[in-house]
Amino acid sequence: MKHQFLLFLIPFLFLACNNESGTKSEDKKSPERDVSAITEEPESLVNVDLKDIRERDTLRAIMTYSSTSYFLYRGQTMGYEYELLTRLANHLDLHLEVVVAEDLDKMFDMLQRGEGDLIAHGMTITRERKEDFRFTKMHTTTHQALVQRKPENWRRMKLHNIRKQLVQDPLDLIGKTVHLRENSSYFQRIQNLMDEIGGEINVETVSGEYTTEDLIQMVASGEIKYTMADHNIAAINKTYNPILDISVPLSFSQRIAWVVRKNSPELLEEINSWITSMRKKTDYYVIYNKYFKNKKAYKRRIKSDLYAANKGKISQYDDLIKTYADSINWDWRLFASLIYQESKFNPKAQSWVGAKGLVQMMPATAKELGYTNLTHPETSVKAGSKYLDKLEQSWQEIPAEERHKFVMASYNAGPNHVADARRLAEKHGGDPNKWYGEVENYLLKLSQKKYYTDDVVRYGYCRGSEPYQYVREIYERFEHYKKFVPNE
Repeated sequence: MKHQFLLFLIPFLFLACNNESGTKSEDKKSPERDVSAITEEPESLVNVDLKDIRERDTLRAIMTYSSTSYFLYRGQTMGYEYELLTRLANHLDLHLEVVVAEDLDKMFDMLQRGEGDLIAHGMTITRERKEDFRFTKMHTTTHQALVQRKPENWRRMKLHNIRKQLVQDPLDLIGKTVHLRENSSYFQRIQNLMDEIGGEINVETVSGEYTTEDLIQMVASGEIKYTMADHNIAAINKTYNPILDISVPLSFSQRIAWVVRKNSPELLEEINSWITSMRKKTDYYVIYNKYFKNKKAYKRRIKSDLYAANKGKISQYDDLIKTYADSINWDWRLFASLIYQESKFNPKAQSWVGAKGLVQMMPATAKELGYTNLTHPETSVKAGSKYLDKLEQSWQEIPAEERHKFVMASYNAGPNHVADARRLAEKHGGDPNKWYGEVENYLLKLSQKKYYTDDVVRYGYCRGSEPYQYVREIYERFEHYKKFVPNE
């Protein structure tokens, strides 16, 4: 039966290929043209290319929340596109800024308006989209599949009886209702499919706030009967929802890539060069398998209370962190980012120098503050908050918006080395009250003899690269935390 179905489907699929319809879970369409012409303006509204991006020192990537693209798990920012993006940003020697598209239907508009430099999300390469945008080299290929729900008692049924109750052929969709985003490649594909089979399929459209994964989950829960998805997305979601059937293909393989504006040729060339290089490395394929093939890891993440696709918890210690962050008037997500940096939320962590607990405090320092038993989570968090507050009191001359960066650097390297870096900055005409690009740079220089022997330096050599990265990584993670978790 399966082989007969595939033979029947082939002529329809050839027609689909000739139409070059799209296929990825988070794509777009303009009702008059195919899924690709999402903007009203054919030309870009901004003129930004790699040279301009380098001048601002930041690559802005438009992404969306999903369990494979961009999410938070146990305090760590993860995702297929996110991991690739971090490597691209490192390759370009740029900072990475994630711009979240809350409405998937607006991603292309956001790109045209200059809110981001690229769409780092799996988009189907179609002829219509190529009229207004430029695609990078493809990352992968996939095909569209019908997502439907097996009978409730499917585990006790024979396979052929299950199949009898499912759509097995596109013709079976005539008269049935499929839920899709109107501005997705799936919507255009279903229009083409109706032409091919000569029958009407009822299409119920949903807003761009619904991701393909949302719709898949709605099928699994029985809220809706049918949707469409890229097979790789559907397959990993089926891991957690075995009641789903994704066996009916609705398209041939299609290419999935990232998107840039037409007037960003230098950026496109550099990204393509990077993709070519990455494809020669095992790491490139390991990342894909991590999010689309590792079913055990996926199930473990989805079941966890510490998984956040768009909002949720950072760690099992959130309540403790909130309590003690509030006591010192800190944003609890910033404190949480510091704790992740120190211990990855492991209360039993111990460093090679003897620092212990969630906040990795030295026992002698904790004892001065009146605390012992640093492996006890509440004791550790409370001691850490007290020490941060103590450090903050020593930097009261620093403006409030900058002060926490100095506190963090002091937490890592000690306040004396930070004070040395401030004096060096002032001596060389820098701003001793500004961290990024000023004091942090002089902290780096404290590993050079020319600087650590300077008359204004009182505490000598410092391996400044560690606190330099420490502050940057904590604040970068903090920016992600703010996107995923509300500040209650």
